[in-house]
Formats: sequence, C-alpha cells, structure tokens
Amino acid sequence: MSDFDSNPFADPDFSNPFQDPAVTQATRTVTSGLEEYNPFTNTKPAVAGVATKMAPTSTQPAIMKLTEEATAYTQSQTQFPLTHDPRTHPLQQDRAQTELLRRQEELEKKAAELDRREKEMQSLGTSGGRKNNWPPLPDKFPVGPCFYHDITVDIPVEYQKTVKTMYYLWMFYAGTLLVNIFGCLIWFCVDSRRGVDFGLAMFWFMVFTPCSFVCWYRPLYGAFRNDSSFRFFVFFFVYICQFGMHVFQAIGITTWGNCGWISALTCLNTSILVGILLILIAGLFTSCAVFSLIMFKKVHELYRSSGASFEKAQQEFASGVMSNKTVQTAAANAASTAARGAFKGEQI
Repeated sequence: MSDFDSNPFADPDFSNPFQDPAVTQATRTVTSGLEEYNPFTNTKPAVAGVATKMAPTSTQPAIMKLTEEATAYTQSQTQFPLTHDPRTHPLQQDRAQTELLRRQEELEKKAAELDRREKEMQSLGTSGGRKNNWPPLPDKFPVGPCFYHDITVDIPVEYQKTVKTMYYLWMFYAGTLLVNIFGCLIWFCVDSRRGVDFGLAMFWFMVFTPCSFVCWYRPLYGAFRNDSSFRFFVFFFVYICQFGMHVFQAIGITTWGNCGWISALTCLNTSILVGILLILIAGLFTSCAVFSLIMFKKVHELYRSSGASFEKAQQEFASGVMSNKTVQTAAANAASTAARGAFKGEQI
C-alpha cells in the first residue's frame, strides 16, 4: 500500500513534460495571438515568430465597382426618372398635357351636342312638334317631306359614324339603280331586243329606292336612336334580303333589267363600248354587295355590344302592341262582346 500512497510527481527525478521549453514557447505564442484577435475586424492574429506580409486594412464598408451595365442603367434613370408626378419631366408633362387637351375637346363636343339638342327640343316645344325634313323638297312642291332625319340630333355620338355610313350606302345604291337605267337604255339603243331590261330597270329604281330606305334604313335609324332590340331584328331580317338582291343584281341575268356581269359579257358581242359601260355598272352592284356585307357585320357587332337580345325584342313588341290605341280598342270590344255573350248565356 505504500506504493499507492506515494506521489510520483513529487519525485525529484521526475521530469514534467509541460515544462519542456518547446511546449512552453508554443503555448505562450498561441495564447498571445488569441488575446489580440478581434472578430469584428478583417485582420488576422499575428503569430509570433512568423513573418507575414499583410496589406493595410480599412475599416470602411466594401463598395461594389460599377460595371458598364450598371452605368447604363443609372444613365437611363437619370434621363427618365421613375416618379409618379408627371410634372417632374418635360416629356411626361407634354403627354399629360396632350391627354388633357384631348379630353377637353371631347367634353366640348359633348357639351355642344347637348346644347344643340336642347335648342332643338325648345324649338320643337314652341313649334308644337318636329317638322319633317326628309326628303328635302322645295316649299312649293305639292308633296311635303315624309320623315324627320337628323343624325346629329337623334343618334348618340358613338353611333353617328355608323349611321352616316349606312345612309351614304343607301345613297350609293340609289345612284347605282339610276345609272342602271341609263345603262339599259344604251343597251336597248344598240340591241332592240333589250326593251324589257330597260322597263324593268325603271321599275327596280322606283321600287327599291323608297323601299330600301323605309324597310331597312329607317329601322336601323330608329334602333340606334331608341336602343330598340325589335327594330334591330327588323333591320337584320330585311337587310339579309337586301344583300341577296345586291348579289342577284351583280350577277345580272339577262331580261331581268340588271346590268350585271352576265349582261355585260353578253353585250360585248354586240358593242364593245356598251359592254365596257355595263361592266362598270356591274362593278357598282358588286361594290354594293361587298359594302353591305361589311356594314352588316359591323352593325351586328354593335348590336351584340349594346346588350340587346331576342327576349328584349319580344317585350318591346308586346308593349308596343298593347300600347297601340287600335289594338286596345279591338281588345276592349272583344272583351265586352265576350262578357255580353256569357251574361246572356247565364240568363237563358
């Protein structure tokens, strides 16, 4: 047991390994380096006995060098600064001023139109109603105007261009029918067998000119004026028939009074000059057919965007029929007759 109680480190012959000069020097070097180390700086602790070359450090934050792309971006920002105030840059100020001028012009146009309509309504109130002004006939003419026609007064601004185009298309068609009469007359002068064509040409002009105005232009005019779905349906139904007539007249079957393509090619065998004239008239009928198809599509798009529908047309037709005095009188008479018959039957 004496061996266990003895202290081996107290032996004078025992050599402490931690007292070795090499170990003590290394421990002293590491300890001094850790005490001087600051983690918030970019400098590393210098180890004693080691010669190192270190660049001078700076405590300022790092700055990224500008590249060419960053320079171009900053230049674009300098030229067109991102701001919500249009008055800070001349170009945006000009655009804003142009937009304000455009809106001001639109407001002035609408104000002028409202003033004109108001004056028109005042004049109508003082005169007792609107006076018919179409067709524009002289005062001494035995027959007066039959309709009131003023697109700028009756039609809203957004539909005026479309209605004017349809009015010009009707005038173009009427002029084509008139030219067709002269074409058939010249053809009759060259070929005496074409008297039927000349007579039918006059008949088509006298029938189709007023009927086209009354049957499809006036419903279109009233549809845009009153936003009437029922009149839109009337226009579409009649205008499809009108388009078919344009195609038929452009074809130009002989003995039908139309200077179409078939008639023009037939006339070339008799007279080349008259045949060329008929070809020009056939081109006019073809133009009527093409423009009619284009305007039909445009009016249909406006009709779909206006919110009109077949149900609305039915309601308008029913309300219009029931508000008619003639229909009301007939219904009242029928109801009274039925009541009397029922009363007499009960007495018997």
